[in-house]
Amino acid sequence: MAEGKNSRRGNRQSGHQRERRSRDKRRANIAREPRPVRDAGRERVRRPRRRHRRVHTERGYLSRVLSSLIIVVMVLSALIMFFRVKIVNITGAHRYSDAEILSIAGVSDGQNMFLMNKYRMAERLIRELTYLEDVHISRNFPDTLIIDLKECVIPLAVAQDGACWLVSPSGKIVDRLDISAADGYAQITGCPILSPSIGTQIALPSEYLPQQRSLVRLLTALDEKQVLDDVDGIRLDKHDCILVDYGGRFTVKFPLDADYNFKLHALEVYISGEKIQDNMTGTFDLTRDDKNYFQPNVR
Repeated sequence: MAEGKNSRRGNRQSGHQRERRSRDKRRANIAREPRPVRDAGRERVRRPRRRHRRVHTERGYLSRVLSSLIIVVMVLSALIMFFRVKIVNITGAHRYSDAEILSIAGVSDGQNMFLMNKYRMAERLIRELTYLEDVHISRNFPDTLIIDLKECVIPLAVAQDGACWLVSPSGKIVDRLDISAADGYAQITGCPILSPSIGTQIALPSEYLPQQRSLVRLLTALDEKQVLDDVDGIRLDKHDCILVDYGGRFTVKFPLDADYNFKLHALEVYISGEKIQDNMTGTFDLTRDDKNYFQPNVR
């Protein structure tokens, strides 16, 4: 009897163990298997949320762009409506009248200050008014336009082919007069100019190109130093220098391609020094490396 009970008890235990093992296997298999239903559910939940967020982002971007465009349009409208020319200040004009300058520039009362092209206005002025060397146009808001001019005040003359051609310090031909008018100006001699025409730069023959470059630079320096009035004439007949008749009693010999501002400063210091008397005449040779510039005329 005891053995039978023990065998039945053992069978029950082994049966429980098998059931437990099979249950653990099922649980393990279930844990390893994918969950398609739950994943699919998650996909179905996520996708609408992403689309919803993208729609909101696109709407926000469009609203910002439209707002920016509206602001820009409002600012431009305000600029066009309110900033108009009421006052025009013209400085530096000696030869030309204000009415002539405004007419050629195309400036009228009430014109919008933002729509005008000041660079084209300056180009027209320089092209039509040949004595103008430089034009600077600026705006002083809300209603003032400033036109600053630099005119050629002291031109030099080139007498050639029965005409008197006037040349500005920048080398531009500004006018054509009768040959008889040449005596009233300091003259450039020693070399012809090629195909002279009003409004163009002077051009010398090819063998005089070093003199041409140096001449324009020297004229610019004389103008900046405000001593063009002291020039009686300029001679280009030498190939290694430029000769300038100066102050009614001196000849100044300038080297080619030099620092003419420095040379003019040295000349000014020497003339104003104690060695140069009021009745002295002679030649300043500024091509020398030493400071023995002055060679007096011996009577």
